[in-house]
Order: sequence, then C-alpha cells, then structure tokens
Amino acid sequence: MNPLNTVNGTIVAGVVLAIVIALVTTGFNLNELSLLVWIHVLAGITWIGLLYYFNFVQVPALADAASDEGGPGGAGITKYVAPRALWWFRWGAVVTWLSGAITLLRMPQGGSYGLLDDAFLLGFNSDSPAGLYIGVGAWLGTIMLINVWGLIWPNQKKVLGIVEATAEEINKARRVAFLASRTNTLLSVPMLMSMVGFGHAGFFI
Repeated sequence: MNPLNTVNGTIVAGVVLAIVIALVTTGFNLNELSLLVWIHVLAGITWIGLLYYFNFVQVPALADAASDEGGPGGAGITKYVAPRALWWFRWGAVVTWLSGAITLLRMPQGGSYGLLDDAFLLGFNSDSPAGLYIGVGAWLGTIMLINVWGLIWPNQKKVLGIVEATAEEINKARRVAFLASRTNTLLSVPMLMSMVGFGHAGFFI
C-alpha cells in the first residue's frame, strides 16, 4: 500500500526516512538531544504553520465568503476544516512546548536543570546569554500555549457549535479567539527570532 494515500502513512514514512538518514549519516550513533530538538522543530512547524494558516488564509477567506452574497459561504470550512486544523494546532502547541522544555532540561551546558531554569529566569541566575536568548523564546512560547488552551480553543468550541452558546456568546467568543490568535501571530515573530538566536549565539549576527 502506498503510504502517500493517507496523512498518517505519509507522516510515518517521513519519520522513518528521517531516522534512516540520521542513522546512516551519524554512523548509527543517534544523539538524544538532537532527537529532542528535531521533535521540537517538527511540532513547532505544525503549530506555527497552522497559526499562520488561520490568520493569513482561513480568517480572511471566511470574511470574503460571508460578504459574497449568493456564494457558497464558509459552512464547509467551519464544519470540516476548522475542527481538524484546530486539533493539530492545539496538540502541536503541547508537543512543541513539552519537547522544548525537555530539551532545555537535558542541555549539558546548564546546571542540575540543564538550561531550563536559566531560560525561565532569563539567564539572570547565571549571567548566561544563552539563557536570555532561549528564555525570551521560552516565555513567549509559554504565553502562546496558554492562549491556545485558555482562550482560542474554549472560544472556538462556541464558534464551531461544539459547545452550546447564545448568539451573543458566539460573537464575543469569535472576537476573543480572533484577538488571542492575532496576539500569538505577533508573539511568534520575536519568539522565532529568539529560537534562531539561541542556535546561532545571538539575536542578529
């Protein structure tokens, strides 16, 4: 059976191929930290990619659909696309945050807690520039995760009819979810800068 026929098959095949390439290129000497970073980046691309899809594609498209009199409307998107996209979005956020925290915990250059405490204390406990760089990203990512689970998802459940709500509650929920999503889009820009800055020893070099 062709793995490309299903999303799960495609993902599994991609993971297997990546592991085979890693094994061959490292002489069958896989590094645990590199594996964690890989998972973190893969999950992060899923999370932020969907965040950008919602903000750059879906929301404007739904607005256009709503203003298009006699057009097909956006019911298909809200019924079939949005719930599935939100599933990958919110769990991508969880895996991104957890894999990032575990990676920091396992960093050998840190103390008993790796770089985890340095990051969340922004390097002030050790005067570590690495702690500051990754710490800015870690805090922004944490705020974004809280927005996903505390604001975006609970309100989207009302908008999509997963949770019963009045018309007034739906309108309010739509606005809260919109602003939380736009806030995450804004925060993602410096967050990604911090992640790259950590990997390259500075914000802009």
